[in-house]
Amino acid sequence: MERVPEGASRPKITETFPERGTSGWAAPLEITVVHGKGETVMPGGVRVERSSDQYKALEEAGFVLPDPDGGAGPIAVTEAGETSSTTKLSIPFVALPKNPGRNVMMLPPVPITLARASGDLVTVCTAPHPILVEDPIANELDPKVRPNPEGRSQREEWVLAKQLAVGALVGAILTAIGAWLFLRWSRRPKPVPYVAPKLPWIAAIEELEAIRASTLIAEGRNDEYFDRVSDCVRKYLGARYGFDGLESTTDEMQRTLARVRPPVRGLDTITRFLEEADLVKFARVVPSENDCLAALDRGITIVRNTTPPQAGSGEATSRKEAAGGSA
Repeated sequence: MERVPEGASRPKITETFPERGTSGWAAPLEITVVHGKGETVMPGGVRVERSSDQYKALEEAGFVLPDPDGGAGPIAVTEAGETSSTTKLSIPFVALPKNPGRNVMMLPPVPITLARASGDLVTVCTAPHPILVEDPIANELDPKVRPNPEGRSQREEWVLAKQLAVGALVGAILTAIGAWLFLRWSRRPKPVPYVAPKLPWIAAIEELEAIRASTLIAEGRNDEYFDRVSDCVRKYLGARYGFDGLESTTDEMQRTLARVRPPVRGLDTITRFLEEADLVKFARVVPSENDCLAALDRGITIVRNTTPPQAGSGEATSRKEAAGGSA
């Protein structure tokens, strides 16, 4: 039954249906609907409930509407124009006549629903269409029984295989990235192991003992022997009290050492040692073997006098007591 709300006009419908068909084959009903823009033809799709009057009318007329989910459902294409839109529907109907041979069948009216922009529904019906339906073997003189057609090849989605393939691909990529990162990590520059510097007094004693064990005096190189002892003591004093002993003059060293608190032990000995070293260096005095050995002994004495006492030793305790008494 058609239904057109008040104020709405019936859409323009053009329809075609084949005049001849074959039993068991689909015959398409081609419908062209010209409607306003913003309106939708068959908003709920072409579906007919089995318990509805339309479906019963189709069955009585000998037609069946294929299931839309079976791959042969209706097709709707909408083309928008400047002032209106055109929707083309193609609805297949399978003719199943009750009697064999040639049959004249009548396709009953098919309702077409149009949803307007206002929300109203317009329902119009197509005209009945006659069709001459023949058997598939109507033109054969001696029809033979034909076997069923060969089954179509079907592909089933193998979910597990797909997941395993994706997992293997991801695993290969992650493995390659991990190997690359490990290779870069293994080729990184190796850090130079840290070697803790020796304490100044330990390094000075070792250097002075090495000078004592050298063959400089036996080779007659007394001046070099004396210079090495002087440089070792200067370098030690600079490292011990925080200045550059090799680049400082004797006067600068004396002023620096005089400002050290608590006072430097054996400062007079250090002053005499530095003055004798300057005499040998600047006055071109060649030291004798005894002078060299005496300078070495004074250097060792200077280092031991200025070595910080270890915690808990008797020397440290006596120094603390002396400092308290002087206070």
